[in-house]
Order: sequence, then structure tokens, then C-alpha cells
Amino acid sequence: MKKVVLVTGASSGIGLSIANCLHYQKKYIVYGTSRKTNNRSDFSFNLIDLDVTNKSSIQRCISEILKKESKIDILINNAGVGITGPLEEIPTSEIDKHFQTNVIGPILLVKEVLPSMRSSKNGVIINITSVAGQIATPFRSIYSGGKAALEIISETLAMEVRSFGIDVISIAPGDFKTNISKRRFHSPVKNKSAYKSYAKSLKKMNLGVHKGSDPEKIAKLVRSILLKRKPRLRYKVGSFIEKNGIILKRILPQRIYEKLILRLFS
Repeated sequence: MKKVVLVTGASSGIGLSIANCLHYQKKYIVYGTSRKTNNRSDFSFNLIDLDVTNKSSIQRCISEILKKESKIDILINNAGVGITGPLEEIPTSEIDKHFQTNVIGPILLVKEVLPSMRSSKNGVIINITSVAGQIATPFRSIYSGGKAALEIISETLAMEVRSFGIDVISIAPGDFKTNISKRRFHSPVKNKSAYKSYAKSLKKMNLGVHKGSDPEKIAKLVRSILLKRKPRLRYKVGSFIEKNGIILKRILPQRIYEKLILRLFS
């Protein structure tokens, strides 16, 4: 019997790569979500409406899939937005929007799919986090904070639901070629800002995403994880520097680590 997969944020980037990769495996029924589903014929998998910041939209989405398929075996929480800028200058409304999308949305989706997974005594929940959730860098306080929260939520949830036959996994990517930088909220450094000297570094950071790896790399990792009987809790995928930066953070004294990071942003 084919397994039913739900991938959020599947209209482009990482989500699109994952949904396509699993669809072409022929052993999954794949549903991918988007806030705008006008061009459904452009996608090989089933495209479904979802606004992860809206509880009613989440409930409708899950209900529609369960009505058609009677189950959801795999949930991949990928939908997310980026945000950069000095914490002091980021509007509170943008901070709220960010956490609603990157943290509350995935939580609500998990709450909706768990009863079905628990009743079938089987399920996989994959949360796409970020290397930024494990490595603190200047001007990414909100983004890193949200991803770090999702990392810890994944770890605690894994312990809560393991006895029901449900696996919870977090995948922390580095920079990949996606549209996230175009949709990312950039808190502009104004002329009179105390952070004006960092304006060039901020611009460089935002352009760095376009030099990232192919999202197909993450899709292949997801495919391999789903074949494992006992997957790990955490996976990292990215460049050598991104993956080993996490190790450096663990072994270096904090002051030395901060100097290395600040040098990159000077």
C-alpha cells in the first residue's frame, strides 16, 4: 500500500524538490501545499491550499487529505520564511509573522496529524530546520531563534510519540538555492542607524543564498531517511563549513568562536 505524504511549502525550492522526488518513487501518494494553487497542472503531485499561519486552513487541509486517503503517513514541515536585520530594528509585527509561520504553523500541523498516525501506530514527522538554528550569527536572531525552537520541539516530540511507532526527525540545511531570500523580510539599516557599518555585511548575507547547493540534495536525503528502519533524530546537510561550524561551536571557547563569527561579518 502506498504511503501518503504531506509536504508543506511545496510550490518551489526545497519543498518542490522533496515532493517531486517522492512522487517519482511511485510508492508514495504526495500532497504538496501552497498558499496559491492557481496552476495545479504545473505540478506532478497533488497541490493543495494551505496557509500555515491560519488554523482553519490547516484543519481544512488535513481534513481534505484524510477524507480522500483515510490516513497521512508522513508529514514534512518545510514551509517557512526568512528574516534578517538588527533585532532592535525589526518591527514586532514581522517577528510575530515569522514565529507564526516557522514555529506555530508546524506545531499546529503536527497536532492535526498525530491522531491519525497514532491510531495506525505508524508515522514519520520531518521538520526542516536550519544550520542557523544551531549556529548563532549576527542579524539572524529571530530566524535562528525560530529554527532553534523547532529543533528542540522535534527532540521532545520524538520522545513523546516514539511508543506509538512515530518517528520525528529534524533536517538542518545550510544555504541552498531557493527563493527564500526574495521572500525574506529584510529590516533595512537606515542612514542614522547605530548598525550602519554592518549594512554591507547584511547585503552579502542575503546574496549568499543564491550561491548555495541544489535543493535536490535535501530531497535525496529525505528519500533515504524514509527507507531507514531506525532513522536518527538529527541530520545536517550543507557545505563543509556549514556542517563543521556546528562542531567548532561545541569545542571552541565562546569568546574565540564569537571572534571568528564576527570576523565574517566585519
